[in-house]
Amino acid sequence: MVVFDYFESVLEGIEYLIALGSIMGLLGLIIGMLILIWGGQRYQHKMIGVIVASIVLLAVCGPNTGVKYFKIFR
Repeated sequence: MVVFDYFESVLEGIEYLIALGSIMGLLGLIIGMLILIWGGQRYQHKMIGVIVASIVLLAVCGPNTGVKYFKIFR
């Protein structure tokens, strides 16, 4: 039974990382859009990369996974 407990812990860790990636994607998208709109010229070019990375994170992890896992909006 020790092996099953180990794999259960590994799966819980993977689930946590997916939820964390979802939250990071949401925050990156929001902050990237805000700085893209109101930021300076130098920051606007950097925020395009942040927005693309955030969209990739949301595509892989799902937009609602982190919200449900951490119970942000009940």
